[in-house]
Amino acid sequence: MNWVTLIAAGIVEVAWPQSIRPTRNFTQPVPTLACLLLGAAAVYLVSRAMNTIPVGTAYAVFTGIGATGAIALGILLQHDPVTPGRITALALILTGILLARLTSP
Repeated sequence: MNWVTLIAAGIVEVAWPQSIRPTRNFTQPVPTLACLLLGAAAVYLVSRAMNTIPVGTAYAVFTGIGATGAIALGILLQHDPVTPGRITALALILTGILLARLTSP
């Protein structure tokens, strides 16, 4: 169950950076509240997952999901560039996440 919680934390971590820009430097109250709630939810969920998943593994998987998702959403929604280097980075991050999961107790 803690792996499900960790994946949920990663998904929230993907949404969180997308919520930063609409805050307009934290001057817009509703987007700022949403941003803060997403950040707090991500930290809460990853902390729960760390009850049974080693801290290093949990944090690596959490940030890997967040980084991969942020890059993917940047490409899909913000028209960020798609380059061989970025695709290779995504593949390496995903490989690391899978390896961390497969070798975790």
